[in-house]
Amino acid sequence: MCPVTAQDLVGALPDAATLRRRCRALAMLDAILSPDEEARHYGYNVSWGPGEEIAEMRDGSGDEFHIVFGPAGVFVRGFDHESVMSPARNDEELWPGLVDAVPATFAAQLDEPAFGWGAQFYATVCVWRETGDDRWRTGAVDYPPGDDPDGADRLFAVLLDDTPASYRAFAEDYYETAIDPGAVNDVFALTPLTEALVRRLNPELALGKLAADIEAIGYPDV
Repeated sequence: MCPVTAQDLVGALPDAATLRRRCRALAMLDAILSPDEEARHYGYNVSWGPGEEIAEMRDGSGDEFHIVFGPAGVFVRGFDHESVMSPARNDEELWPGLVDAVPATFAAQLDEPAFGWGAQFYATVCVWRETGDDRWRTGAVDYPPGDDPDGADRLFAVLLDDTPASYRAFAEDYYETAIDPGAVNDVFALTPLTEALVRRLNPELALGKLAADIEAIGYPDV
């Protein structure tokens, strides 16, 4: 098996608009399946900062990703806490080449406290796409051996699937329940929520309970 790294990720990510829609869909699906926000895997906030939105994934075990959408473009940060590329395993130093080529327009992301430990930016994956650029980019990194040395495959596998199949498989395992595939398809397509659609996914949840989540995610309501 060939290693999967951020260098493969840059060739697999969709354009920024498609990625944003997909991130919002995953967050909305998790909000419906888990009223407990702390138990959710995916999230999205349209009010992260001035003109900025953020998508996130947290697996509850220390692995996570953040994707910031803003005027400068899109910045992707992933962290696999078990990776040999983790700063925790390298004297608190980032893996050589990981952020050396990050454009100055994304400097604020490297200094963002939420993306690190103390004053140190923590990441094993770093990918970006400036506004107006025609492709995703990542640093020139000499990756250690292994099938998933930086965690890119495991962290982003669900997000990279342009169908709802990967999310449904993940959610049925994570939430330990059967999930209506048609309902997942509808939310994945950002179909406006109805009481019936919500209850197909979570029979115990009313649409009105999702008002705050719908607003935070920026999910379409008409």
